[in-house]
Amino acid sequence: MSRGPAGRSGADPSTADGPSGLTPTQIADAYKLPVDRGVGKTVAIVDAYDDPHAESDLAVFRKQFGLPACTTANGCFRKVNQRGIAKPLPRPDSGWSQEIALDVQAVSAACPQCHILLVEGDSAQIEDLGAGVNTAVRLRATVVSNSYGAAEYHGASAVQKRYFRHPGVPIVASTGDDGFGPANIPAVFPVSIAVGGTRLKRAPGTARGWTESAWNGAGSGCSAYFAKPSWQHDPGCSMRAIADVSAVADPDTGLSVYDTYGEGDDGWTMIGGTSLAAPLISGMIALAGNSAVLSSAAYLYAHRTRFNDVVGGSNNTYQQGCGRAYLCTGLRGYDGPSGLGTPMGLGAL
Repeated sequence: MSRGPAGRSGADPSTADGPSGLTPTQIADAYKLPVDRGVGKTVAIVDAYDDPHAESDLAVFRKQFGLPACTTANGCFRKVNQRGIAKPLPRPDSGWSQEIALDVQAVSAACPQCHILLVEGDSAQIEDLGAGVNTAVRLRATVVSNSYGAAEYHGASAVQKRYFRHPGVPIVASTGDDGFGPANIPAVFPVSIAVGGTRLKRAPGTARGWTESAWNGAGSGCSAYFAKPSWQHDPGCSMRAIADVSAVADPDTGLSVYDTYGEGDDGWTMIGGTSLAAPLISGMIALAGNSAVLSSAAYLYAHRTRFNDVVGGSNNTYQQGCGRAYLCTGLRGYDGPSGLGTPMGLGAL
């Protein structure tokens, strides 16, 4: 039932002989991140199937960009199955391994000092991924990142209750890469922090040094089943709306990622999608050290002035009748593709 992985390649790896995308230093600069924080925090990543090269590829990524080693041996990296044990792991999968490589390296880019817990589900079914979320929380994750999704459906509230409701542990989920349309679970769950996506570009001579617009693939929509939370007040959707927050997702402005299982021996590629944005936001939440009050996105909405407002761009890619322009267009204030905007430091997290 679950749809994923959501990551998209923004460069042809067969022609790439080195990093070509954004670096951890650039991510920190764009979002004003204090990268010396995060010690003692653990970001859990829940994905399906196994990436046999996850740890070795992470080592290459971190060495390339001067980040401290994060290994099983030094206690920084841990990989388990959905039951929380190291063996047996699920069968390898080349598509999901690219997702896993992206997720662990994106967390490293946002929070170099964070520990990483990779929980691999037996399959891409929501029950297995949800079991992985429960395991991540049981193993004391600070925040849980989920870069996958499936169309919401009647009765999905039982899935939310069984797997995704964890007071005191932020559950972060990507909104998807198909533009405006039906909302996805788990992003649309009121207990989730739904992460949309932007196009991030350098802007020399400006105060920030970067500019952002709504990425045309960023998922947004209005729920058909989940009531509007009390902290959300956008006028064109009477139910739960997504996204809540965003970060860079456009594959053409994506992250440099090293992946030798999904991509083969070529290694370096550039990957985007809201699968990039979600682990970036998860790492930033861990940096902020404020997880206890992020059982939903309510805290973010109470601190909306501390985001970079994303103006410009549209995700109405398939012309699906976006009756309210803000649900599919980057406008001042809240909008669907970028939510409240992107973090301007850690004040809103």
